[in-house]
Amino acid sequence: MRKQTNGKMKKIKYILGCIGTALMFSACSDFLDVATQNGLDPDQANDAERFCNAAYASLMNQRDVKLWAWGDVRSDDAYKGGGGTNDGYTEHCYETGTHIVTTFNEPDGYWFAQYCGISRVNTALNALNLVSEKEFPNKVTRQAEMRFLRGHFYFLLKILFKNIPFVDETVPEHQYQYISNVALTDVEMWDKIIEDFKFAFDNLPEKQADLGRANKYAAAAYLAKANLYKAYRQNEKYEVTSIDAGDLEEVVKYTGEVLKSSYGLETDFAYNFMPEFENGKESIFAIQFSKDDGTMFGNLNFADFLSVPQGLGCCDFHKPSQNLVNAFKTSKGLPMFKMTNGVYSENYDIANYSKSKAADPRLFSTVAMDGFPYKYNEDLLFQNSWNRNPEVYGNFASLKENVDPSCDCFVNLSPYYANSMNKILIRFADVLLMRAEALIELNRESEALPLINQIRQRAQDSANGMVNYSDPDLKPVMEVALYQDGSNCVWNQEFARYALRWERRLEFAMENMRFFDLVRWGICSETMNKYFQSEKARRSYLKEAVFTKNKNEYAPIPQQQIGYSKDVYKQNYGWK
Repeated sequence: MRKQTNGKMKKIKYILGCIGTALMFSACSDFLDVATQNGLDPDQANDAERFCNAAYASLMNQRDVKLWAWGDVRSDDAYKGGGGTNDGYTEHCYETGTHIVTTFNEPDGYWFAQYCGISRVNTALNALNLVSEKEFPNKVTRQAEMRFLRGHFYFLLKILFKNIPFVDETVPEHQYQYISNVALTDVEMWDKIIEDFKFAFDNLPEKQADLGRANKYAAAAYLAKANLYKAYRQNEKYEVTSIDAGDLEEVVKYTGEVLKSSYGLETDFAYNFMPEFENGKESIFAIQFSKDDGTMFGNLNFADFLSVPQGLGCCDFHKPSQNLVNAFKTSKGLPMFKMTNGVYSENYDIANYSKSKAADPRLFSTVAMDGFPYKYNEDLLFQNSWNRNPEVYGNFASLKENVDPSCDCFVNLSPYYANSMNKILIRFADVLLMRAEALIELNRESEALPLINQIRQRAQDSANGMVNYSDPDLKPVMEVALYQDGSNCVWNQEFARYALRWERRLEFAMENMRFFDLVRWGICSETMNKYFQSEKARRSYLKEAVFTKNKNEYAPIPQQQIGYSKDVYKQNYGWK
Protein backbone atom coordinates (compact mmCIF):
# COMPACT_ATOMS: atom_id res chain seq x y z
CA MET A 1 0.00 0.00 0.00
CA ARG A 2 1.11 3.59 -0.61
CA LYS A 3 2.03 5.63 2.41
CA GLN A 4 -0.34 8.37 3.38
CA THR A 5 1.22 11.81 3.61
CA ASN A 6 0.58 14.33 6.33
CA GLY A 7 0.78 18.05 6.92
CA LYS A 8 0.78 20.27 3.89
CA MET A 9 1.11 17.40 1.44
CA LYS A 10 -1.90 15.55 2.80
CA LYS A 11 -4.28 18.24 1.60
CA ILE A 12 -3.14 17.87 -2.00
CA LYS A 13 -2.48 14.14 -2.21
CA TYR A 14 -5.92 13.57 -3.63
CA ILE A 15 -4.93 15.46 -6.78
CA LEU A 16 -1.18 15.49 -7.18
CA GLY A 17 0.39 12.91 -4.92
CA CYS A 18 3.69 13.09 -6.78
CA ILE A 19 4.47 16.79 -6.70
CA GLY A 20 7.59 17.76 -4.80
CA THR A 21 8.83 14.19 -4.47
CA ALA A 22 12.15 12.99 -5.85
CA LEU A 23 11.73 12.05 -9.49
CA MET A 24 13.62 8.77 -9.67
CA PHE A 25 13.58 7.54 -13.25
CA SER A 26 15.86 5.81 -15.71
CA ALA A 27 16.40 5.72 -19.45
CA CYS A 28 13.42 4.32 -21.30
CA SER A 29 14.22 5.54 -24.78
CA ASP A 30 16.92 7.41 -26.65
CA PHE A 31 16.10 10.71 -24.98
CA LEU A 32 15.70 9.33 -21.43
CA ASP A 33 19.35 8.58 -21.00
CA VAL A 34 20.20 10.14 -17.65
CA ALA A 35 19.14 8.66 -14.33
CA THR A 36 18.16 11.44 -11.93
CA GLN A 37 19.53 10.66 -8.49
CA ASN A 38 18.22 13.70 -6.64
CA GLY A 39 15.06 15.77 -6.47
CA LEU A 40 14.80 18.42 -9.16
CA ASP A 41 14.39 22.09 -8.40
CA PRO A 42 11.97 23.85 -10.73
CA ASP A 43 13.70 27.15 -9.94
CA GLN A 44 16.72 25.97 -11.93
CA ALA A 45 16.01 26.62 -15.58
CA ASN A 46 18.54 24.06 -16.76
CA ASP A 47 16.43 21.32 -15.20
CA ALA A 48 13.55 21.92 -17.62
CA GLU A 49 14.59 19.12 -19.96
CA ARG A 50 14.89 16.65 -17.10
CA PHE A 51 11.43 17.54 -15.87
CA CYS A 52 10.06 16.84 -19.34
CA ASN A 53 11.82 13.48 -19.43
CA ALA A 54 10.37 12.65 -16.02
CA ALA A 55 6.89 13.35 -17.39
CA TYR A 56 7.50 10.93 -20.26
CA ALA A 57 8.72 8.35 -17.74
CA SER A 58 5.24 8.44 -16.19
CA LEU A 59 3.99 6.58 -19.25
CA MET A 60 5.97 3.59 -18.03
CA ASN A 61 4.79 3.84 -14.43
CA GLN A 62 1.47 2.13 -15.12
CA ARG A 63 1.70 -1.13 -13.18
CA ASP A 64 -1.34 -0.15 -11.11
CA VAL A 65 -3.32 0.81 -14.20
CA LYS A 66 -3.81 -2.49 -16.08
CA LEU A 67 -5.96 -1.10 -18.87
CA TRP A 68 -6.86 -4.65 -19.91
CA ALA A 69 -8.88 -4.99 -16.70
CA TRP A 70 -10.91 -1.86 -17.43
CA GLY A 71 -11.22 -1.95 -21.21
CA ASP A 72 -11.45 -5.69 -21.96
CA VAL A 73 -12.43 -7.71 -18.89
CA ARG A 74 -15.47 -5.51 -18.24
CA SER A 75 -16.58 -6.11 -21.83
CA ASP A 76 -17.65 -9.14 -23.84
CA ASP A 77 -14.10 -9.60 -25.14
CA ALA A 78 -12.32 -11.13 -22.16
CA TYR A 79 -12.39 -13.07 -18.92
CA LYS A 80 -10.25 -11.98 -16.00
CA GLY A 81 -8.30 -15.24 -15.86
CA GLY A 82 -5.67 -16.10 -13.27
CA GLY A 83 -5.92 -18.75 -10.60
CA GLY A 84 -9.61 -18.31 -9.81
CA THR A 85 -12.29 -15.78 -9.02
CA ASN A 86 -10.53 -14.65 -5.84
CA ASP A 87 -7.24 -14.12 -7.67
CA GLY A 88 -7.64 -10.46 -8.56
CA TYR A 89 -10.93 -10.14 -6.70
CA THR A 90 -11.47 -6.49 -7.64
CA GLU A 91 -11.22 -7.33 -11.33
CA HIS A 92 -13.60 -10.26 -10.80
CA CYS A 93 -16.18 -7.94 -9.27
CA TYR A 94 -15.90 -5.47 -12.13
CA GLU A 95 -16.11 -8.30 -14.66
CA THR A 96 -19.34 -9.64 -13.19
CA GLY A 97 -20.77 -6.27 -12.14
CA THR A 98 -21.34 -7.56 -8.61
CA HIS A 99 -20.01 -6.80 -5.12
CA ILE A 100 -18.16 -3.68 -6.28
CA VAL A 101 -17.24 -1.35 -3.42
CA THR A 102 -15.94 2.18 -3.70
CA THR A 103 -12.91 1.44 -1.49
CA PHE A 104 -11.17 -1.03 -3.82
CA ASN A 105 -7.47 -0.16 -4.13
CA GLU A 106 -7.16 -0.82 -7.86
CA PRO A 107 -9.27 2.12 -9.13
CA ASP A 108 -7.45 4.32 -6.62
CA GLY A 109 -4.13 3.11 -8.06
CA TYR A 110 -5.32 3.99 -11.57
CA TRP A 111 -6.37 7.45 -10.39
CA PHE A 112 -3.09 7.98 -8.54
CA ALA A 113 -0.91 6.92 -11.49
CA GLN A 114 -2.57 9.35 -13.91
CA TYR A 115 -2.40 12.27 -11.51
CA CYS A 116 1.27 11.48 -10.89
CA GLY A 117 1.77 11.90 -14.61
CA ILE A 118 -0.23 15.14 -14.61
CA SER A 119 1.81 16.39 -11.66
CA ARG A 120 5.05 15.81 -13.53
CA VAL A 121 3.68 17.54 -16.61
CA ASN A 122 2.61 20.59 -14.62
CA THR A 123 5.97 20.74 -12.85
CA ALA A 124 7.73 20.55 -16.23
CA LEU A 125 5.55 23.33 -17.65
CA ASN A 126 6.35 25.57 -14.70
CA ALA A 127 10.05 24.85 -15.19
CA LEU A 128 9.76 25.66 -18.89
CA ASN A 129 8.11 28.97 -18.06
CA LEU A 130 11.31 29.99 -16.25
CA VAL A 131 13.54 29.61 -19.27
CA SER A 132 13.65 31.70 -22.44
CA GLU A 133 13.64 30.33 -25.97
CA LYS A 134 17.13 31.77 -26.38
CA GLU A 135 18.35 29.72 -23.43
CA PHE A 136 16.35 26.65 -24.46
CA PRO A 137 15.49 26.59 -28.19
CA ASN A 138 13.20 23.56 -27.74
CA LYS A 139 11.01 25.38 -25.23
CA VAL A 140 7.80 25.60 -27.29
CA THR A 141 8.18 22.05 -28.61
CA ARG A 142 8.61 20.71 -25.08
CA GLN A 143 5.61 22.73 -23.88
CA ALA A 144 3.57 21.13 -26.65
CA GLU A 145 4.81 17.66 -25.72
CA MET A 146 3.83 18.24 -22.10
CA ARG A 147 0.37 19.44 -23.10
CA PHE A 148 0.03 16.30 -25.23
CA LEU A 149 0.97 14.06 -22.29
CA ARG A 150 -1.41 15.88 -19.97
CA GLY A 151 -4.21 15.38 -22.47
CA HIS A 152 -3.38 11.67 -22.59
CA PHE A 153 -3.45 11.25 -18.81
CA TYR A 154 -6.71 13.18 -18.48
CA PHE A 155 -8.22 11.14 -21.32
CA LEU A 156 -7.51 7.92 -19.41
CA LEU A 157 -9.13 9.37 -16.30
CA LYS A 158 -12.15 10.69 -18.18
CA ILE A 159 -13.13 7.44 -19.88
CA LEU A 160 -12.99 5.48 -16.62
CA PHE A 161 -14.31 7.91 -14.00
CA LYS A 162 -16.18 10.55 -16.06
CA ASN A 163 -16.16 13.21 -13.30
CA ILE A 164 -12.60 14.27 -12.50
CA PRO A 165 -10.88 17.40 -11.12
CA PHE A 166 -8.89 19.46 -13.59
CA VAL A 167 -5.62 21.02 -12.47
CA ASP A 168 -3.10 22.64 -14.75
CA GLU A 169 0.16 24.48 -14.14
CA THR A 170 -1.61 27.81 -13.54
CA VAL A 171 -3.44 26.64 -10.41
CA PRO A 172 -1.67 27.67 -7.17
CA GLU A 173 -0.93 24.81 -4.82
CA HIS A 174 -3.05 26.27 -2.03
CA GLN A 175 -6.10 26.07 -4.33
CA TYR A 176 -5.91 22.32 -4.91
CA GLN A 177 -8.04 21.50 -1.90
CA TYR A 178 -10.96 23.52 -3.26
CA ILE A 179 -11.17 21.98 -6.74
CA SER A 180 -14.18 19.71 -7.19
CA ASN A 181 -14.43 16.81 -9.60
CA VAL A 182 -17.77 18.23 -10.81
CA ALA A 183 -16.61 21.83 -11.25
CA LEU A 184 -16.67 21.29 -15.01
CA THR A 185 -19.50 19.83 -17.03
CA ASP A 186 -18.91 16.75 -19.14
CA VAL A 187 -18.44 18.86 -22.28
CA GLU A 188 -16.26 21.41 -20.49
CA MET A 189 -13.89 18.69 -19.30
CA TRP A 190 -13.61 17.30 -22.81
CA ASP A 191 -12.88 20.83 -24.02
CA LYS A 192 -9.98 21.08 -21.56
CA ILE A 193 -8.53 17.84 -22.89
CA ILE A 194 -9.06 18.96 -26.48
CA GLU A 195 -7.40 22.31 -25.70
CA ASP A 196 -4.24 20.51 -24.60
CA PHE A 197 -4.16 18.35 -27.72
CA LYS A 198 -4.87 21.40 -29.91
CA PHE A 199 -1.90 23.28 -28.45
CA ALA A 200 0.21 20.21 -29.10
CA PHE A 201 -1.03 19.96 -32.69
CA ASP A 202 -0.32 23.63 -33.38
CA ASN A 203 3.20 23.56 -31.96
CA LEU A 204 4.67 20.10 -32.48
CA PRO A 205 6.85 19.20 -35.47
CA GLU A 206 5.73 16.60 -37.98
CA LYS A 207 8.72 14.45 -37.05
CA GLN A 208 10.85 14.14 -33.93
CA ALA A 209 14.50 13.13 -33.81
CA ASP A 210 13.89 10.92 -30.76
CA LEU A 211 11.68 7.85 -30.83
CA GLY A 212 8.82 8.06 -28.38
CA ARG A 213 8.30 11.81 -28.44
CA ALA A 214 4.86 13.02 -29.47
CA ASN A 215 4.62 14.70 -32.86
CA LYS A 216 2.01 16.74 -34.71
CA TYR A 217 0.21 13.68 -36.06
CA ALA A 218 -0.01 11.97 -32.68
CA ALA A 219 -1.72 15.13 -31.43
CA ALA A 220 -4.06 15.09 -34.44
CA ALA A 221 -5.01 11.46 -33.77
CA TYR A 222 -5.76 12.23 -30.12
CA LEU A 223 -7.70 15.35 -31.12
CA ALA A 224 -9.88 13.13 -33.28
CA LYS A 225 -10.31 10.61 -30.49
CA ALA A 226 -11.23 13.17 -27.83
CA ASN A 227 -13.71 14.88 -30.17
CA LEU A 228 -15.27 11.52 -31.04
CA TYR A 229 -15.92 10.75 -27.37
CA LYS A 230 -17.17 14.27 -26.75
CA ALA A 231 -19.58 14.00 -29.71
CA TYR A 232 -21.72 11.40 -27.94
CA ARG A 233 -23.47 13.67 -25.45
CA GLN A 234 -24.39 11.93 -22.19
CA ASN A 235 -26.75 12.94 -19.43
CA GLU A 236 -26.05 12.47 -15.73
CA LYS A 237 -27.18 8.83 -15.98
CA TYR A 238 -24.58 8.09 -18.72
CA GLU A 239 -27.25 7.76 -21.41
CA VAL A 240 -26.38 9.03 -24.88
CA THR A 241 -28.88 11.79 -25.61
CA SER A 242 -27.50 13.13 -28.90
CA ILE A 243 -24.51 13.05 -31.23
CA ASP A 244 -23.00 16.44 -32.00
CA ALA A 245 -22.30 17.03 -35.69
CA GLY A 246 -19.79 19.79 -34.99
CA ASP A 247 -17.62 17.45 -32.95
CA LEU A 248 -17.86 14.81 -35.66
CA GLU A 249 -16.65 17.34 -38.22
CA GLU A 250 -13.60 17.89 -36.00
CA VAL A 251 -12.97 14.14 -36.10
CA VAL A 252 -13.07 14.23 -39.88
CA LYS A 253 -10.78 17.27 -39.92
CA TYR A 254 -8.04 15.86 -37.71
CA THR A 255 -8.12 12.33 -39.06
CA GLY A 256 -7.67 14.00 -42.42
CA GLU A 257 -4.45 15.54 -41.14
CA VAL A 258 -3.11 12.10 -40.27
CA LEU A 259 -4.19 10.67 -43.62
CA LYS A 260 -1.96 13.28 -45.31
CA SER A 261 1.07 12.08 -43.35
CA SER A 262 3.51 9.24 -43.97
CA TYR A 263 1.67 6.99 -41.51
CA GLY A 264 -0.27 4.05 -42.89
CA LEU A 265 -1.34 0.47 -42.32
CA GLU A 266 1.29 -2.21 -41.89
CA THR A 267 1.18 -4.74 -44.71
CA ASP A 268 0.58 -7.49 -42.15
CA PHE A 269 -1.73 -7.05 -39.15
CA ALA A 270 0.71 -9.16 -37.10
CA TYR A 271 3.54 -6.63 -37.38
CA ASN A 272 1.82 -4.33 -34.88
CA PHE A 273 2.39 -6.91 -32.17
CA MET A 274 5.95 -8.05 -32.85
CA PRO A 275 9.06 -6.42 -31.34
CA GLU A 276 10.89 -6.83 -34.65
CA PHE A 277 8.57 -4.24 -36.21
CA GLU A 278 8.39 -1.64 -33.43
CA ASN A 279 7.88 2.00 -34.39
CA GLY A 280 6.55 0.98 -37.79
CA LYS A 281 4.40 3.13 -40.04
CA GLU A 282 1.16 2.23 -38.24
CA SER A 283 2.41 3.17 -34.77
CA ILE A 284 1.46 6.83 -34.27
CA PHE A 285 2.27 6.97 -30.56
CA ALA A 286 3.66 4.19 -28.39
CA ILE A 287 5.21 3.67 -24.98
CA GLN A 288 8.89 2.90 -25.53
CA PHE A 289 9.77 0.08 -23.16
CA SER A 290 13.33 -1.21 -22.70
CA LYS A 291 15.30 -3.72 -20.65
CA ASP A 292 18.97 -2.68 -20.95
CA ASP A 293 18.95 0.61 -19.08
CA GLY A 294 21.26 -0.18 -16.19
CA THR A 295 18.53 -0.67 -13.59
CA MET A 296 17.63 -3.90 -11.82
CA PHE A 297 14.50 -4.69 -13.84
CA GLY A 298 14.56 -2.20 -16.68
CA ASN A 299 11.59 -0.26 -18.01
CA LEU A 300 9.53 -3.32 -18.85
CA ASN A 301 5.81 -3.44 -19.53
CA PHE A 302 4.58 -4.22 -16.03
CA ALA A 303 0.98 -3.23 -16.83
CA ASP A 304 0.51 -6.33 -19.01
CA PHE A 305 2.93 -8.83 -17.49
CA LEU A 306 0.23 -10.91 -15.79
CA SER A 307 -1.12 -12.09 -19.15
CA VAL A 308 1.75 -14.49 -19.92
CA PRO A 309 0.28 -18.02 -20.29
CA GLN A 310 0.96 -20.25 -17.30
CA GLY A 311 2.74 -22.74 -19.55
CA LEU A 312 5.40 -20.11 -20.25
CA GLY A 313 5.59 -18.49 -16.84
CA CYS A 314 2.86 -16.63 -14.98
CA CYS A 315 0.00 -15.72 -14.50
CA ASP A 316 -2.55 -16.32 -17.28
CA PHE A 317 -4.79 -13.28 -16.79
CA HIS A 318 -6.62 -11.39 -19.57
CA LYS A 319 -8.19 -14.38 -21.33
CA PRO A 320 -10.15 -14.01 -24.60
CA SER A 321 -13.80 -14.96 -24.26
CA GLN A 322 -15.48 -17.63 -26.36
CA ASN A 323 -17.86 -14.92 -27.54
CA LEU A 324 -14.95 -12.90 -28.91
CA VAL A 325 -13.43 -15.90 -30.69
CA ASN A 326 -16.80 -16.68 -32.27
CA ALA A 327 -17.08 -13.09 -33.51
CA PHE A 328 -14.16 -13.75 -35.89
CA LYS A 329 -16.10 -16.47 -37.74
CA THR A 330 -17.05 -15.55 -41.29
CA SER A 331 -19.68 -16.52 -43.83
CA LYS A 332 -18.58 -15.90 -47.40
CA GLY A 333 -15.87 -13.74 -45.91
CA LEU A 334 -18.20 -11.41 -44.00
CA PRO A 335 -19.07 -11.16 -40.30
CA MET A 336 -22.06 -13.28 -39.35
CA PHE A 337 -24.90 -10.80 -39.04
CA LYS A 338 -27.77 -9.89 -41.32
CA MET A 339 -30.92 -7.79 -41.47
CA THR A 340 -34.18 -9.72 -41.07
CA ASN A 341 -37.52 -7.89 -41.00
CA GLY A 342 -35.80 -4.64 -40.10
CA VAL A 343 -33.81 -6.15 -37.23
CA TYR A 344 -30.21 -7.30 -37.17
CA SER A 345 -29.81 -10.92 -36.16
CA GLU A 346 -26.52 -12.47 -35.16
CA ASN A 347 -25.73 -16.14 -35.44
CA TYR A 348 -22.00 -16.02 -34.81
CA ASP A 349 -22.34 -17.14 -31.20
CA ILE A 350 -24.73 -20.07 -31.67
CA ALA A 351 -21.91 -22.50 -32.44
CA ASN A 352 -18.34 -22.20 -31.23
CA TYR A 353 -15.46 -21.58 -33.60
CA SER A 354 -14.10 -24.75 -35.20
CA LYS A 355 -10.71 -25.13 -36.88
CA SER A 356 -12.44 -26.62 -39.90
CA LYS A 357 -14.45 -23.44 -40.49
CA ALA A 358 -13.28 -20.13 -41.93
CA ALA A 359 -12.33 -17.22 -39.72
CA ASP A 360 -10.92 -13.73 -40.09
CA PRO A 361 -7.07 -13.95 -40.16
CA ARG A 362 -6.84 -11.39 -37.34
CA LEU A 363 -8.07 -14.07 -34.94
CA PHE A 364 -4.72 -15.86 -35.14
CA SER A 365 -2.76 -12.76 -34.14
CA THR A 366 -5.17 -12.06 -31.29
CA VAL A 367 -5.96 -15.38 -29.59
CA ALA A 368 -3.67 -18.29 -28.73
CA MET A 369 -5.49 -21.59 -29.30
CA ASP A 370 -4.59 -25.24 -28.90
CA GLY A 371 -2.51 -26.60 -31.76
CA PHE A 372 -1.66 -23.27 -33.40
CA PRO A 373 1.83 -21.70 -33.35
CA TYR A 374 2.39 -19.33 -30.45
CA LYS A 375 3.48 -15.91 -31.72
CA TYR A 376 4.03 -17.36 -35.22
CA ASN A 377 6.67 -19.86 -34.03
CA GLU A 378 5.93 -23.17 -35.79
CA ASP A 379 8.21 -24.96 -33.34
CA LEU A 380 6.18 -23.74 -30.37
CA LEU A 381 2.54 -24.81 -30.44
CA PHE A 382 0.11 -23.47 -27.88
CA GLN A 383 -1.36 -26.28 -25.76
CA ASN A 384 -4.43 -26.44 -23.56
CA SER A 385 -2.13 -27.53 -20.74
CA TRP A 386 -0.65 -24.03 -20.73
CA ASN A 387 -3.87 -22.65 -19.23
CA ARG A 388 -3.81 -22.08 -15.50
CA ASN A 389 -7.47 -22.74 -14.68
CA PRO A 390 -9.27 -23.94 -17.83
CA GLU A 391 -12.29 -25.20 -15.88
CA VAL A 392 -13.07 -21.62 -14.90
CA TYR A 393 -11.56 -19.48 -17.66
CA GLY A 394 -11.31 -21.72 -20.70
CA ASN A 395 -8.46 -22.56 -23.04
CA PHE A 396 -7.58 -19.32 -24.82
CA ALA A 397 -4.77 -16.84 -24.14
CA SER A 398 -4.10 -13.30 -25.28
CA LEU A 399 -1.40 -12.84 -27.94
CA LYS A 400 -1.05 -9.18 -28.79
CA GLU A 401 0.78 -7.98 -25.67
CA ASN A 402 2.90 -11.13 -25.39
CA VAL A 403 6.10 -12.17 -27.19
CA ASP A 404 7.81 -15.35 -28.31
CA PRO A 405 9.67 -16.60 -25.22
CA SER A 406 12.81 -17.02 -27.33
CA CYS A 407 12.98 -13.23 -27.76
CA ASP A 408 15.65 -11.51 -25.67
CA CYS A 409 12.93 -8.97 -24.85
CA PHE A 410 11.21 -11.63 -22.67
CA VAL A 411 12.55 -11.24 -19.13
CA ASN A 412 12.30 -13.69 -16.24
CA LEU A 413 11.48 -11.85 -13.02
CA SER A 414 10.62 -15.02 -11.15
CA PRO A 415 7.89 -15.84 -10.49
CA TYR A 416 6.72 -13.29 -13.06
CA TYR A 417 7.72 -12.62 -16.65
CA ALA A 418 7.61 -9.34 -18.52
CA ASN A 419 8.72 -7.99 -21.88
CA SER A 420 10.10 -4.80 -23.36
CA MET A 421 8.00 -4.68 -26.54
CA ASN A 422 6.52 -1.24 -27.17
CA LYS A 423 2.86 -0.71 -26.37
CA ILE A 424 1.07 1.17 -29.13
CA LEU A 425 -1.39 3.67 -27.68
CA ILE A 426 -2.86 4.83 -30.97
CA ARG A 427 -2.33 3.40 -34.44
CA PHE A 428 -3.31 4.31 -37.96
CA ALA A 429 -6.10 1.73 -38.10
CA ASP A 430 -7.83 3.60 -35.28
CA VAL A 431 -7.60 6.82 -37.26
CA LEU A 432 -9.30 5.17 -40.25
CA LEU A 433 -12.11 3.70 -38.17
CA MET A 434 -12.65 6.87 -36.12
CA ARG A 435 -13.02 8.75 -39.39
CA ALA A 436 -15.41 6.11 -40.72
CA GLU A 437 -17.50 6.31 -37.54
CA ALA A 438 -17.78 10.08 -37.76
CA LEU A 439 -18.74 9.95 -41.43
CA ILE A 440 -21.43 7.34 -40.78
CA GLU A 441 -23.00 9.43 -38.03
CA LEU A 442 -22.87 12.45 -40.36
CA ASN A 443 -24.97 10.52 -42.91
CA ARG A 444 -21.94 10.22 -45.18
CA GLU A 445 -21.72 6.45 -44.95
CA SER A 446 -20.68 6.07 -48.59
CA GLU A 447 -17.41 7.82 -47.70
CA ALA A 448 -16.89 5.41 -44.80
CA LEU A 449 -17.13 2.29 -46.96
CA PRO A 450 -13.63 2.51 -48.53
CA LEU A 451 -12.10 3.25 -45.12
CA ILE A 452 -13.56 0.12 -43.56
CA ASN A 453 -12.59 -1.84 -46.64
CA GLN A 454 -8.99 -0.65 -46.24
CA ILE A 455 -8.97 -2.37 -42.87
CA ARG A 456 -10.57 -5.48 -44.29
CA GLN A 457 -8.20 -5.55 -47.26
CA ARG A 458 -5.24 -5.51 -44.89
CA ALA A 459 -6.86 -8.35 -42.93
CA GLN A 460 -7.27 -10.26 -46.18
CA ASP A 461 -3.63 -9.64 -47.12
CA SER A 462 -2.52 -10.82 -43.68
CA ALA A 463 -3.67 -14.34 -44.54
CA ASN A 464 -0.51 -14.49 -46.64
CA GLY A 465 1.67 -13.07 -43.88
CA MET A 466 2.90 -14.37 -40.54
CA VAL A 467 -0.06 -16.76 -40.11
CA ASN A 468 0.55 -18.37 -43.51
CA TYR A 469 2.48 -21.24 -41.97
CA SER A 470 4.70 -23.47 -44.08
CA ASP A 471 3.27 -26.59 -42.47
CA PRO A 472 -0.17 -27.08 -44.07
CA ASP A 473 -1.39 -28.89 -40.94
CA LEU A 474 -0.84 -25.70 -38.93
CA LYS A 475 -2.33 -23.24 -41.39
CA PRO A 476 -5.80 -22.07 -40.31
CA VAL A 477 -8.78 -21.73 -42.62
CA MET A 478 -9.07 -18.01 -43.31
CA GLU A 479 -11.47 -15.90 -45.33
CA VAL A 480 -12.19 -12.17 -45.52
CA ALA A 481 -14.29 -10.31 -48.07
CA LEU A 482 -14.76 -6.60 -48.68
CA TYR A 483 -18.18 -4.97 -48.37
CA GLN A 484 -19.73 -4.38 -51.79
CA ASP A 485 -22.83 -2.23 -51.79
CA GLY A 486 -25.61 -3.86 -53.78
CA SER A 487 -23.73 -7.13 -54.05
CA ASN A 488 -23.11 -8.64 -50.63
CA CYS A 489 -24.76 -5.90 -48.54
CA VAL A 490 -27.00 -2.85 -48.63
CA TRP A 491 -24.68 -0.11 -47.44
CA ASN A 492 -27.12 2.26 -45.73
CA GLN A 493 -26.44 4.13 -42.48
CA GLU A 494 -27.83 1.42 -40.23
CA PHE A 495 -25.84 -1.36 -41.88
CA ALA A 496 -22.70 0.79 -42.00
CA ARG A 497 -22.97 1.61 -38.30
CA TYR A 498 -23.29 -2.07 -37.43
CA ALA A 499 -20.40 -3.03 -39.71
CA LEU A 500 -18.19 -0.29 -38.26
CA ARG A 501 -18.79 -1.39 -34.69
CA TRP A 502 -18.09 -5.01 -35.59
CA GLU A 503 -14.92 -3.99 -37.39
CA ARG A 504 -13.64 -2.11 -34.36
CA ARG A 505 -14.20 -5.20 -32.25
CA LEU A 506 -12.19 -7.42 -34.59
CA GLU A 507 -9.41 -4.94 -35.26
CA PHE A 508 -8.82 -3.86 -31.65
CA ALA A 509 -9.76 -7.02 -29.75
CA MET A 510 -7.72 -7.36 -26.54
CA GLU A 511 -6.28 -3.85 -27.00
CA ASN A 512 -8.24 -2.42 -24.04
CA MET A 513 -10.81 -0.44 -26.06
CA ARG A 514 -13.98 -2.51 -26.28
CA PHE A 515 -15.74 -1.47 -23.06
CA PHE A 516 -15.09 2.22 -23.66
CA ASP A 517 -16.45 1.89 -27.20
CA LEU A 518 -19.66 0.33 -25.87
CA VAL A 519 -20.10 3.15 -23.35
CA ARG A 520 -19.46 5.79 -25.99
CA TRP A 521 -22.10 4.27 -28.27
CA GLY A 522 -24.61 4.01 -25.42
CA ILE A 523 -25.14 0.25 -25.89
CA CYS A 524 -23.17 -1.16 -22.97
CA SER A 525 -26.10 -2.43 -20.92
CA GLU A 526 -27.87 -4.25 -23.74
CA THR A 527 -24.62 -5.70 -25.10
CA MET A 528 -23.29 -6.93 -21.79
CA ASN A 529 -26.52 -8.42 -20.46
CA LYS A 530 -27.03 -10.27 -23.74
CA TYR A 531 -23.45 -11.52 -23.46
CA PHE A 532 -23.98 -12.71 -19.88
CA GLN A 533 -27.08 -14.64 -20.93
CA SER A 534 -25.15 -16.69 -23.47
CA GLU A 535 -21.76 -16.84 -21.80
CA LYS A 536 -22.93 -18.06 -18.40
CA ALA A 537 -23.69 -21.44 -19.99
CA ARG A 538 -19.98 -21.68 -20.83
CA ARG A 539 -18.51 -20.04 -17.73
CA SER A 540 -20.40 -20.88 -14.56
CA TYR A 541 -18.85 -18.03 -12.57
CA LEU A 542 -20.85 -15.62 -14.77
CA LYS A 543 -24.23 -17.05 -13.73
CA GLU A 544 -24.93 -14.12 -11.39
CA ALA A 545 -23.24 -11.52 -13.58
CA VAL A 546 -25.28 -8.46 -14.46
CA PHE A 547 -24.66 -5.04 -15.94
CA THR A 548 -26.57 -2.37 -14.04
CA LYS A 549 -27.56 0.42 -16.39
CA ASN A 550 -26.97 3.99 -15.19
CA LYS A 551 -24.23 2.74 -12.89
CA ASN A 552 -21.70 0.31 -14.31
CA GLU A 553 -20.82 2.50 -17.30
CA TYR A 554 -18.25 4.27 -15.11
CA ALA A 555 -16.22 3.29 -12.09
CA PRO A 556 -17.03 4.99 -8.81
CA ILE A 557 -14.79 7.79 -7.62
CA PRO A 558 -12.38 6.06 -5.21
CA GLN A 559 -13.56 6.63 -1.67
CA GLN A 560 -9.93 7.22 -0.71
CA GLN A 561 -9.88 10.28 -2.96
CA ILE A 562 -13.19 11.57 -1.60
CA GLY A 563 -11.68 11.25 1.86
CA TYR A 564 -8.51 13.12 0.91
CA SER A 565 -10.65 15.89 -0.55
CA LYS A 566 -12.72 16.16 2.63
CA ASP A 567 -15.84 15.52 0.57
CA VAL A 568 -15.10 18.22 -2.00
CA TYR A 569 -15.32 15.39 -4.54
CA LYS A 570 -18.78 14.01 -5.28
CA GLN A 571 -19.51 10.35 -5.96
CA ASN A 572 -20.63 9.32 -9.44
CA TYR A 573 -24.28 8.74 -10.22
CA GLY A 574 -25.43 5.25 -9.25
CA TRP A 575 -22.67 4.80 -6.68
CA LYS A 576 -23.92 7.20 -4.01
